[in-house]
Amino acid sequence: MTRLMTADAFVFSICFVLAFVLASLVEYWVHRLMHGSPKLKISEKHRNHHRDGTGQGVLWEFLDYVKGTILVMCLMFFVSPIAGAGWLLGALVFAAFSAYAHQLQHDNPTRCFWMKMPVHYVHHKYGMWHHNFGLALDWWDHIFGTYKAVDWLTEAELSQPERGPLTVRWW
Repeated sequence: MTRLMTADAFVFSICFVLAFVLASLVEYWVHRLMHGSPKLKISEKHRNHHRDGTGQGVLWEFLDYVKGTILVMCLMFFVSPIAGAGWLLGALVFAAFSAYAHQLQHDNPTRCFWMKMPVHYVHHKYGMWHHNFGLALDWWDHIFGTYKAVDWLTEAELSQPERGPLTVRWW
């Protein structure tokens, strides 16, 4: 019985990590394609997002991510319930993290401590249509050569009042 539980925990963990990493890769490429492919017109919603420079709120971002990927989130249930649960949870955790990270970079970018530079904030601030496509992570920008470092901490950011990492628009 212990051996079976260990195998199940391993399968669950592997599927969780793979889903999290794959979701981050999909997020990167979808955002990059929205900017770089003439065949994929930038949606009006995305164009308005760039024009306004705001997020929808963590909840609405999360719901958009889930709506767009729910079928893929459930695919591993065809393999096994344990694999499906790990995959689904990994994808949901990434969707929640990404929704939060996206909103944080619009509302409070100096609190984005897990990246040297909040790439999505910089993507907007400097109109980078060909760089810094990550929303929650900068891994793929580094790997695919689209990371562009800039001195982003200007007087505008430094003069902001001190706010905690949970000071974001939630809905």
